[in-house]
Amino acid sequence: MDTTITTSDGRQLTYTLQGAETGPVVLVQNGTPNSRLVLPSHVREAKERGIRLLSYDRPGYGGSSRKEGRNVADAVDDIRTIAEYLGIDRMVTWGISGGGPHALACAALAPDLFAAVATLASVGPYGVEGFDFFEDMGTQNIESFQLTASDPAASAQKAAEEWPLLLAATPESLKEQWATILSPTDAAAVTGEVADYFMEMLRSGMAPGPEGYIDDGVAFTKPWGFELSEITVPVQLWQGRQDRFVPYGHGKWLSEQIPGVEAHLTEDDGHLTLLQHVDQIHEWLLKAL
Repeated sequence: MDTTITTSDGRQLTYTLQGAETGPVVLVQNGTPNSRLVLPSHVREAKERGIRLLSYDRPGYGGSSRKEGRNVADAVDDIRTIAEYLGIDRMVTWGISGGGPHALACAALAPDLFAAVATLASVGPYGVEGFDFFEDMGTQNIESFQLTASDPAASAQKAAEEWPLLLAATPESLKEQWATILSPTDAAAVTGEVADYFMEMLRSGMAPGPEGYIDDGVAFTKPWGFELSEITVPVQLWQGRQDRFVPYGHGKWLSEQIPGVEAHLTEDDGHLTLLQHVDQIHEWLLKAL
């Protein structure tokens, strides 16, 4: 059920709680573009396992008001607001792609609230010495990150121009738009329920405009607002070698920086296929509660 609440600074946040009626809470943090919608197979698995899946629209997406100038760390305050409203004092979280840094922010800045955290194909920090952010990344994402970092206004204009195309996308047209970042492994995964889910997620998250998408991009190209060395809670990391959205090097670098991380660096996975491991991730996360 979707619920909208008001933050202390007057913004709206929309979240949904699915799965079992009662039980441990797992916060799902989707990628970029973002939406509170969760893959139906994950909801079914959660119900069978007896867990509740909490997810929300990041600012500027879906039913959540924009917070211009936000950084990655700002997500923690919004998540605390939702948790307090629901009376949740302990939970776990996983984040995929653009949701990964936000999940890591929870690990670093809210160890009192989060018992464990997992990331799937998380974006790494931009402009860090000794880390090649662009190695093996698809051309489309390279150009997008570079433009955002060098000329945010031009990047925002480009996103506004592309926004109608995303809203009107079909699985076939999306594959064409993602030609340089969709590996054969991932292209094979965009079928059936998964394809339908991505179409619905895009339309739901991007319905109010491109602002959330724009603000995510800016947040990823500036300091996150916390250090990975601050993390003290257990973290599990997943990354696939066949990923062109967020290439393998991101997961490898993060696995070397996060204290005590349990890393699953797979040879056969891409970006989207990591969603197939969520049942294993849920099992691991719940051991911390």
